[in-house]
Amino acid sequence: MAMMRVFSTINGKTEQIANPERGSWVNLSKPTDSELAEISEKCKIDLADLRAPLDDEERSRVDVEDGYTMVIVDIPTVEERGGKDWYETIPLAIIVTDELIVTVCMEDSLLLQPFMDGAIRGFNTFMRSRFILQILYRNASMYLRYLRIIDRESDKLEMRLQHSTANREILMLMELSKSLVYFTTSLKSNEVVLEKLTSLQRFRYYEDDADLLEDVITENKQAIEMASIYQSVLQGMTDAFGTIVSNNVNNVMKIYTIISLVMSIPTMIFSMYGMNFTNIPLSGHPFGFWIMTVLSMALAGIAGWVFTRSNRFK
Repeated sequence: MAMMRVFSTINGKTEQIANPERGSWVNLSKPTDSELAEISEKCKIDLADLRAPLDDEERSRVDVEDGYTMVIVDIPTVEERGGKDWYETIPLAIIVTDELIVTVCMEDSLLLQPFMDGAIRGFNTFMRSRFILQILYRNASMYLRYLRIIDRESDKLEMRLQHSTANREILMLMELSKSLVYFTTSLKSNEVVLEKLTSLQRFRYYEDDADLLEDVITENKQAIEMASIYQSVLQGMTDAFGTIVSNNVNNVMKIYTIISLVMSIPTMIFSMYGMNFTNIPLSGHPFGFWIMTVLSMALAGIAGWVFTRSNRFK
């Protein structure tokens, strides 16, 4: 649902207001063309810049324009497919003018929800440079949280793959690997943005902002390292479990082969007794049928015992 919401810090609390004003925060999620045009006119922001984060292929960057600065970063998002949660990244634009701050995203992201709810300690819409750092810090923390979820999902798949003969688990493993590729690429792009922010002179940083920026860089680097490690582990798991699934299928085929060989013995014996010949052994014996049945079952049991202990079937 397209939505434009405006927030402002009033008496230490984040409250939603009707119209943009000095010191406020305008959040655009899935914005319509009319909403973009309205903000472009009121805030003197180029319409093309407002549309930029609506392209999911938009790269992370910092653009310094006349009258405002635009920061675009990739943020993690959850997409549900087939009853499962999969992870991707989408662009988020943070545009800072002399009077207010504007965020634009193609989805109503969970990243910004705590800011709207007033759940972020020390958040103030008037402190625009700190707001950017708080968004970036929470963004890096969300990457770390989703990476831990991906790691737990891969552990569950590892247990299931040990006995799997289907491709479903391997396909799920490949989806997780794809998510890690997205995360790694996006985190490295965000790292370039953070490096540029450290040398950007346009922002007026508040007290303790230097420590917050250092924390953001540290969290982002940790997320990059975790994503790279998990990506390498998943790649190895994918290669190894492809072989395991193949071996599991071979083991199933061995079982079916043993059953076929064992069942061929009584089948052969009873087929011989079905032939139209005379003087077949035990044909005139009153218990001949039961004797041959027990004998064939005994031979089948012996054959099964021999086959299961043969090196050819292990």
